[in-house]
Amino acid sequence: MRIRATVAAVSGALALSALAVPAAQADGHVSLASLAPTVSKITPFTGSAPADEREGDTQITGVTVNAGKDIVVGTTQKKTFTISVTATDPSGIADGYAILWHGADMDHVDGAITPDADTGTCTATSATTGTCKVTVVADPNENIYSNILAGTWKVWAGAQGNDGDYVITEAYKTARVQRASTLTVNAAPEPVKKGKTVTVTGKLARANWDDLKYHGYTGQSVQLQFRKKNSDTYTTLKTVKTDSTGNLKTTTTATVDGYFRYSFAGTSTTPAVKAAGDYVDVQ
Repeated sequence: MRIRATVAAVSGALALSALAVPAAQADGHVSLASLAPTVSKITPFTGSAPADEREGDTQITGVTVNAGKDIVVGTTQKKTFTISVTATDPSGIADGYAILWHGADMDHVDGAITPDADTGTCTATSATTGTCKVTVVADPNENIYSNILAGTWKVWAGAQGNDGDYVITEAYKTARVQRASTLTVNAAPEPVKKGKTVTVTGKLARANWDDLKYHGYTGQSVQLQFRKKNSDTYTTLKTVKTDSTGNLKTTTTATVDGYFRYSFAGTSTTPAVKAAGDYVDVQ
């Protein structure tokens, strides 16, 4: 079931409450998954994690989300990616676990992206160090339910040694979840006489997670670029701003055969995007 903004409004921020007694693994050790915040596909958060808790000498030395790249989500396709937790413990690493969460703090969480598995898949790199990976899915039909979730998310991360020691931290680092963007271009007339005016139109749009459609991105600076027919390099001609519906329109003078395109640098909530070049024959 899709968690709508209205649910969050009725329920308030997805509040966290104390977990029940953590579940034990087969070896008698507490599992990291039982300590992590949990989210239901139907209801808001029902669990909480201890803040920066440590038992023993396990240490997290690094966390990587989506191979260090921003997580870009559109309106229909799920985005599957991994979170890697690298840790060290004198006894070796048994588990590493992580989730992404959005909100001011753990008392005011309004979104989460959590693994389905209860443990990470771990690879030992030495007798004391290992890297564990979990797979998570950002789904615009489920956990990416509103535009309020675009931007910076925090990473809850935990690691556990073979001896049962563990460490968890509520916000080890941050990652960005962005609304997918599209950009079009059309240069006309084609062909055009040398020295005459070329009109270049286009549109910058981005995913709207509230209604699962793409809408124009208003008031954004976009560069008009050109490359000659036999060149691989684009040169910026001018900067144009999108109008109230995301549309772009400007003019330039035809000089030589080549390709026009628009290029958007991106924002914290929306990734950079370039339109495919539109060829104009100058006669």
